[in-house]
Amino acid sequence: MDLNAAHLDGDASPLSEFCALAYWTATGIEASPEPAPAIVLVLREKQGRLRFLVHPGWRTIVCGEDLVLIESLLRDFAERAKLHPDELFKHLSSLGVGPLVTQEAGSDISEHPSIEEMSLRFKELE
Repeated sequence: MDLNAAHLDGDASPLSEFCALAYWTATGIEASPEPAPAIVLVLREKQGRLRFLVHPGWRTIVCGEDLVLIESLLRDFAERAKLHPDELFKHLSSLGVGPLVTQEAGSDISEHPSIEEMSLRFKELE
């Protein structure tokens, strides 16, 4: 998987569900009781395939000490999605602790204009 993202293809298959993951730092001056805006959008296509889209500037949002961890998580998500997409999506849709937390999850992206707009701005991991 290339962590340098490519633009989302407009000809992709229809989506069934989504979840937005926000970065949440727990240490340092940047520590906050609230997560930052979403940096990862997970899209589940109707046939079950997962697609991962990332904020184009996610590396500037994530604190330096967390960059390696987030990169590792993204690689792990991509590998797990090949073997167990349903279980992974369920897990990602309810994250409450750690550097990535679930900000929002739903079944119809068109009913969530901010998430739909995010899907157009974010870039797909290759």
